[in-house]
Amino acid sequence: MFQRVLIANRGEIAARVIRACRELGLATVAVHSEADANAPWLAGAGRTVCLGPGAAARSYLDADAILQAAEQTEAGAIHPGYGFLSENAVFAARCAQHGIAFVGPGPQAIARMGDKIGAKRTMAGAGVPTIPGSLDPLTSAAHAAELAGQVGYPVLLKATAGGGGKGMRRCDDATQLARAFDEAAIEADKAFGNAELYLEKYLEGGRHIEIQILADAYGNVVHLGERECSIQRNHQKLVEESPSPALTPEERADLGARAAKASASFGYVNAGTLEFLRSGDGKMYFMEMNTRLQVEHPVTEMVTGIDLVKAQLRIAAGEPLALRQSEVAFNGHAIEFRINAEDPDRGFRPDPGLVTAVVTPTVSRPGASVRWDAGVATGWRVPSHYDSLIGKVIVHAATRDEAIAASKEALGSFRVEGIKTTIPLHLRLLDDGAFARGEYDVAHLVRSGLVAPAAARA
Repeated sequence: MFQRVLIANRGEIAARVIRACRELGLATVAVHSEADANAPWLAGAGRTVCLGPGAAARSYLDADAILQAAEQTEAGAIHPGYGFLSENAVFAARCAQHGIAFVGPGPQAIARMGDKIGAKRTMAGAGVPTIPGSLDPLTSAAHAAELAGQVGYPVLLKATAGGGGKGMRRCDDATQLARAFDEAAIEADKAFGNAELYLEKYLEGGRHIEIQILADAYGNVVHLGERECSIQRNHQKLVEESPSPALTPEERADLGARAAKASASFGYVNAGTLEFLRSGDGKMYFMEMNTRLQVEHPVTEMVTGIDLVKAQLRIAAGEPLALRQSEVAFNGHAIEFRINAEDPDRGFRPDPGLVTAVVTPTVSRPGASVRWDAGVATGWRVPSHYDSLIGKVIVHAATRDEAIAASKEALGSFRVEGIKTTIPLHLRLLDDGAFARGEYDVAHLVRSGLVAPAAARA
């Protein structure tokens, strides 16, 4: 096992990785931008290194600065968290060239799955159903229109190098498609430096369900069940839960086994997540694979008792998986609420600024627990340079109904003052009858009236 880990990220995920390293007895180096110079999570690290100015391109995305910091501090590994360089195959390869362990899959796996079309081809070859659409980049708007005519409207245009809804457009007819093609390509090029698009059939009433896997370098792969991620706005997840209220135990076991087998088919190593869309008739279709730790990983940790970050570190150090599939047990129900510095009643407008007080969430219900993965503290000024996520509230209880009740208590007791957050929206969702019954899909926030259509697209 390496002795020192550099965390190439910020916010709650940096704090999360620092905590796991400390529990494993590993020294830590936290890098930061000038905008994060006094960030609360830095206090937990053994050493800190300033990368550069607040702009991500000159700090958290500066691979040269990060590698230099790792060498200067004699870090044996780099944990990229999520976002930034976490799915950058070139960066993973450069870590290997410098003799530094990249806590994630190898560059070939990242590149294979980072190409969304290539990922679809890989999964189709492994026998996993994929959404009807193109298996090659679209060459023009006319090509897209021809394919849309074959699969039938509505369709989605998606960026081949994409994620997070960037470069994505729903098109209900040929007129929308003609207009959206150039818009999506331009947005994709700005976001990813790649304007290529592909097309998929849009499945009405779909549910976003993902499978967490762990794989070591010796061919062992296990799945840790699923997460339901259908509460979204503009393809951005807001609430996740495990297990999904839509799946039976038999469906869960089958989907997990297929995900693990598909991951093993191309030698995947470390943590990964396969994302599926469940159609209204119950069929499951592969969408993409995220070759990193997910924001929502805590719900899986809460129901399995498995620390995913520690597992990542051990795998990166060359250790075999310490458990077999038969040893993975699922207990209770967990729900995660993303706390963003946004005003959900004003189009989810970002609201950076000074946090004047933080009152952490609590629960008193027997058998229930709450976890607050924090990226803020009283007196911290949330900068405007980065994603608006400032923390996550994760609640666990014996049943889904009990988890919902405990979530109401936890979020009701929770306060982040000085800035607007998504807490009020989460409380409204918990009072929504369809959510309580588990009867929701990716369009639920708008259809239920919990947010206005314009706000959901903002």
